[in-house]
Amino acid sequence: MALQEGKTYSWCLCGRSKMQPLCDGTHKDIYLKITQRPVRFTVEKSKDYWLCNCKQTKNRPFCDGTHKNKEVQEATNIKV
Repeated sequence: MALQEGKTYSWCLCGRSKMQPLCDGTHKDIYLKITQRPVRFTVEKSKDYWLCNCKQTKNRPFCDGTHKNKEVQEATNIKV
């Protein structure tokens, strides 16, 4: 995803955003009772970045390849 230096982004952590991997505010719906809040971040350089979609990364919000783990694939039905 192309991100711009100095701009603030909100990475979806609840997994319900229709704008994945970015937040669209779905977590604010009081009826869904979502406790996860987005991770707000900026980047130091304008360029393409890999943002995590599986939400299991240890380097939030950036992909660290965790989606390749067998447990994550089985839990999310991801085929790599």
